[in-house]
Amino acid sequence: MRTLRGVTAAGAAIVLGVVVAPWAHADDMALNGRFLATSNGDFATTNDVFRDIPSVRSVWTIAMTCTNVLTCSGTVNSDIGWSAEITTTNGEYVVKRELPNWQPCADGTGRTVTGHQRYRFFPVGIDGSVLPGSRTFGGFDTTSGESGGCSLNDKMEIHMPLRLEKLD
Repeated sequence: MRTLRGVTAAGAAIVLGVVVAPWAHADDMALNGRFLATSNGDFATTNDVFRDIPSVRSVWTIAMTCTNVLTCSGTVNSDIGWSAEITTTNGEYVVKRELPNWQPCADGTGRTVTGHQRYRFFPVGIDGSVLPGSRTFGGFDTTSGESGGCSLNDKMEIHMPLRLEKLD
């Protein structure tokens, strides 16, 4: 096995497939404060078919800490009444939450399926490219049901573009 000499931490991260700005510090990666979150229903897809659905806007209060530039975690509190954990994965921020009774079954039984919502986002510039240190974030809001949850081997999935803007 050969070793690399003289490779910076950022260079090693790029070799490993992780994009980290060479000037990034753990404190730079932690999101803290209030953010306007917009899931844009104008460009939503339902099971890969474009379908105009209502957009969702809310204010998120995020509190995070980082142990290094790759490992951060914390909590998101939304002004529409939910809280969830936020983590970093491969340079992206990820928020996952469960939506009980999200999808009613069409079989008339009154059963419902839990939705699994996942927000993924990263700092972006005005052109949408990744821009570490930006106060604007772009990404995706995806909610999916459970395959087989309504006795069908199919699941509902809604996918919307997501934008976060730092408010303070």
